[in-house]
Amino acid sequence: MKYVIFLGDGMADYPCEALGGKTPLMVANKPNMDALCAKGETGLVKTVDDTLSPGSDVANLSVMGYDPMKYYTGRSPLEALSIGVELKDTDVTFRANVVTLSDEENFADKTMVDYSSGEITTEEAHQLIDYVKEHLKFDHISFYGGTSYRHLMVWDGGSTNVTLTPPHDISDRKITEYLPKGDGADIILKIMEESHKLLKDHPINKDRVARGLNPANTLWAWGQGTKPLLDLFTDKYGISGTMISAVDLLKGIGTGAKMDVIEVPGATGNLDTNFDGKAEAAISALKNGTDFVYIHMEAPDECGHHGDLEGKIKSIELIDEKVVGPVAAYLKESGEDFRILITPDHPTPIAIKTHVRDAIPFAIYDSRKDSGSGLSYTEDNATSTGLFIEPGYKLMERFLEK
Repeated sequence: MKYVIFLGDGMADYPCEALGGKTPLMVANKPNMDALCAKGETGLVKTVDDTLSPGSDVANLSVMGYDPMKYYTGRSPLEALSIGVELKDTDVTFRANVVTLSDEENFADKTMVDYSSGEITTEEAHQLIDYVKEHLKFDHISFYGGTSYRHLMVWDGGSTNVTLTPPHDISDRKITEYLPKGDGADIILKIMEESHKLLKDHPINKDRVARGLNPANTLWAWGQGTKPLLDLFTDKYGISGTMISAVDLLKGIGTGAKMDVIEVPGATGNLDTNFDGKAEAAISALKNGTDFVYIHMEAPDECGHHGDLEGKIKSIELIDEKVVGPVAAYLKESGEDFRILITPDHPTPIAIKTHVRDAIPFAIYDSRKDSGSGLSYTEDNATSTGLFIEPGYKLMERFLEK
């Protein structure tokens, strides 16, 4: 038996006025997802407990069957695993986004213009992080380059008792009310302020501005956490597993669970990602004997954060055409029994440009069964069946028939 999860990050949404009260999932041309849903079962799953923040970290742990209430120690430690940072028990990690802030002289008066600095390239961002490493010196604090705008800060002896805000939650807002509060907040704020002084006139940013792009002019710290400890995937489920993703968070989860983590050339986490390469990597892994593949695709989430309705619809269609279609076709031709799960991790509604903890639609297809729901894959259809799974980590048990 083979198992494949197609995870469209942030794919679920609210009804959009511009779509006549429909959602991106309802209007997107996605014949492969719809066909699998029609011959399978569909319902809702709540991946984020009401006591937890609706981040991709909590939500993807939940989809993978790891109870966040037990396993979650913060977002950035999982990303540290992906980057290859060996953490000590005394380390506290932070995500360090390179963001675009506005030009007001007083730091607290600035506005969060762009949480991703225009989806800055990894190559550009690493030059900026290297510059920060060279010129920004704080005792027991280190910086590490990640992917695109997503980077890492590690503080040996730091505290998690600090309130920090994800930058994608405050797009177009003044940062005044969202500056660090709590233990070590003064140092974190100092790092953010000093990074702005360092980066605003860096040649990389001057070049980006000249090209009409947003400058990556500030480090924004958030997502604090401590060294994670996940059960090994093979021990937990008795099968081998492969993780395919462009983002360090998912690669870190895979690394922590000792799954095979595949690096796909040209995988960016954006609408321009190498969808074909992700499908090819999944098929190769299945051919080479893996039992389970988790294919994470970030593009719908990024479009949601930017309020890009057209892009979100397009991302769903590309996932369907370039990933779901080819992988499902390979599985059918292989002659082996298989099960497919299609799901987001959480909604990222266009209207509010950030995550919510609402229940999400899922669909499970089993090659051994000839009939199913007869429904296309949408939020409304999933709701109509009355099938509701909570807590969310129980979905994996249903998918794997454990």
